[in-house]
Amino acid sequence: MRRFLALFVLTLGAVSVLCGPATAASPVLSIVMPRGAQRGTDAVLLFNGGRLADVQEVLPYYPGIAVKKFEVVSDAQLKVTVTVAADCRLGEHAFRVRTATGVSDLRTFWVGALPSVDERELNSQFESPQPITLNTTVHGVIDNEDVDYFVVECKKGQRLAVEIEGLRLGEQFWDPYVAILDAKRFELATSDDSSLLGQDAGCAIVVPADGKYVVQVRESAYGGNGGCHYRLHVGTFPRPTAVVPAGGKPGEELEVRFVGDPAGEIKQKIKLPAAADAQFRVHCQTPDGISPTGFKFRVADLPGVVESGANITSQAATPGTAPGAFHGVVSKPGETKYFKFAAKKGQVFDIHCYARRLGSPLDPVMYVGHANNGAVIAANDDAVGPDSYIRFTAPEDKEYLVWVHDHLKKGAPDYFFRIELSPVAASTSTGIPKVDGNNVSNQDRQVVAVPKGNRFATMVNVNRADWGGPAVVGFDALPAGLAFAAEPVEPGLAAVPVVFEAKADAPTGGRLADLRATPADPKVAAATSTNLDVNFCIGLNNTPFHRLYTDRLAIAVTDAAPYSIEVIEPKAPVLQNGSMNLKVVAKRAAGFKGPITVFPLFTPPGMGIQGSAVIPENATETVLPMNAAGNAAARKWKTAVTAVGDAGKGPVWVSSQLFTLEVAPPFVALAQERAAVEQGKVTPVFCKVTVATPFQGEAVVRLLGLPAKATTPELKITKDTKDVTFNVTTEAGTPAGKHGLFCQVVITHNGESLAQSAGGNELRVDVPLSPKPAAVAAKPATPAPAQPAAPAQPKRLSRLEQLRLDQEEREKAAKAGQPAPAPKADAPKK
Repeated sequence: MRRFLALFVLTLGAVSVLCGPATAASPVLSIVMPRGAQRGTDAVLLFNGGRLADVQEVLPYYPGIAVKKFEVVSDAQLKVTVTVAADCRLGEHAFRVRTATGVSDLRTFWVGALPSVDERELNSQFESPQPITLNTTVHGVIDNEDVDYFVVECKKGQRLAVEIEGLRLGEQFWDPYVAILDAKRFELATSDDSSLLGQDAGCAIVVPADGKYVVQVRESAYGGNGGCHYRLHVGTFPRPTAVVPAGGKPGEELEVRFVGDPAGEIKQKIKLPAAADAQFRVHCQTPDGISPTGFKFRVADLPGVVESGANITSQAATPGTAPGAFHGVVSKPGETKYFKFAAKKGQVFDIHCYARRLGSPLDPVMYVGHANNGAVIAANDDAVGPDSYIRFTAPEDKEYLVWVHDHLKKGAPDYFFRIELSPVAASTSTGIPKVDGNNVSNQDRQVVAVPKGNRFATMVNVNRADWGGPAVVGFDALPAGLAFAAEPVEPGLAAVPVVFEAKADAPTGGRLADLRATPADPKVAAATSTNLDVNFCIGLNNTPFHRLYTDRLAIAVTDAAPYSIEVIEPKAPVLQNGSMNLKVVAKRAAGFKGPITVFPLFTPPGMGIQGSAVIPENATETVLPMNAAGNAAARKWKTAVTAVGDAGKGPVWVSSQLFTLEVAPPFVALAQERAAVEQGKVTPVFCKVTVATPFQGEAVVRLLGLPAKATTPELKITKDTKDVTFNVTTEAGTPAGKHGLFCQVVITHNGESLAQSAGGNELRVDVPLSPKPAAVAAKPATPAPAQPAAPAQPKRLSRLEQLRLDQEEREKAAKAGQPAPAPKADAPKK
């Protein structure tokens, strides 16, 4: 109980840090306890979090777990009774909680084959281990510097296998370590990380003699805390580390070999599902038990072959077909495995080597080359994580080789792999972007919760592979009373705003929906899938160490929100190099006076929109300043504004309607001439005006960028104005040097105020020339005669005045038949 309470407080603190004060989901689900259960049993689970009292539904993601009932213990806890089917898939399962006000984060729960017991304290010494029976799962926790010991009775020749689920439980970033020791404390097997289990650990032995054996569990660096829960499986179950072949055809029944178990190779017949399933795993099963963790297994409609074993040279390459799949093992250090296939000129194949993605320790380097001489055509290392990928186009009709070795030339009997040669096929993957890209573990707004009579908006990612053109977003089904609006995803874009709207009388309800994106052109075929990434454990450099990919989006209709927002759609475009304000208006329910923060959902390319703005307490509107760069595309965009407010129970998100933003070319262009002036003087700045789009009335033109202590009045122009001149007045303290100037033009169009930048040039401010010093004469014995008056200092002309003067002199010289004088634009006139 002490550990549980510590974890509960820690977890709630972690949630507040991750989610911050503006969490999207009304309910919070932070952890499910206990962390797992045996299949074929009923289990009573505690769902811990916050804002759970108005629970309406518990949503399991995968078949095999049925929710029998749930009851509210407190606003922070639910008691949920589930039935785990006898044939439930072993491993990780996922839940969300739907309340009247939203949908929770996703949390996981693990299903195992063994009955479970709880760890008891006072098991931290080798001399006093906790006794358990074989074929048991222990639920425990590792505190700081904690070491847990368990003892089992074993018979000679038995398999003693150990496997831990620790980091994979998705609570804390920690690194479990397990060991099997004999009664004299000699280590018989140890494990830290593994290719199949990631940061988690597993090992197995064949028991050498009757007696007691001790299993040790700790954090690899002797760390830990109250959140480092684990599920420790101890039993006689098989623990292989490889499977060959590593894939098959849908619906196929085939025999596989499991390799790496201490008792030797195990053969087993398996039945593959009728369609590919990202959650499908192959578990090794014998009369002694079933392995807790299964192998990811490729299910693809490709004929497959298994290597001959002698295919360690190009001449002995194992033959296969293309399309097709090749299976093998790099069984020794320095070994390379070869396969050959025939292809026609111009045939294109995607060639994937699956190794690490399936739990193999192999780090493959893959090559494709000519079968007759072994010349390399293409090679790859680490295209998909450590795995390899090549897109290969056959240059002619002939036989080709594909071969693979380990990056460090390692090898062992469990360095298995599968190579797939498949035709290029168009596909589309959809998802919801992280709203906090710097925090990949944040699940904020990864669900759709739409208040009755209101709207909710999200961006939808659409990633095309091997096809182009517009894509249309859709769903297999939505909750009753809910509709959505979205524009087609244009070529070159990978995301689109989607706005959901619920009727005022829509019933509260939810579902896990397939999010689809299909080609707008019915002649184009592309498979579509949902790929929502949930990251649980984050390590150094924000690297996910355990993540779950789900194939459905949680969508719900919730209770009414205390406010709604509307964008006053601009009647005029945003001009390139221009700016304007976007007005957002809130409608408040009676009694709701709190502040509302609004955010732009989508900023079109080339535009900038202020990141947020606040509608103050009791107020009903605010503005979001926005601008467009000079190279922003001149076109119309659909977007929305989202908002969050808290009426006392928790933050609630809504959105505006889907509205149009238009970017247009500037109405006015200004060609500004360079100018120069002495401190304390006045100079004209001349601008030529070109009106590209006629406008009504007068526009205001301001000269911006002037240095301190330099001023000029704003001017007005009409659609017929050809030029304007700003008279810039400087002071003695105006900073000398070159200063960049530009103009701002403010035009009223369709009742909207449009501001744009135009022109641009330079103002040079000079320090006045010093007067020539007077000659000092010797004091005469007699009065000196009067000296003539000193000549006047030359007057410095502005650059424009000097240019005009130079032109006049050139014209005079031309009339007189004399050569033109050199320009004096930067010299003072005497």
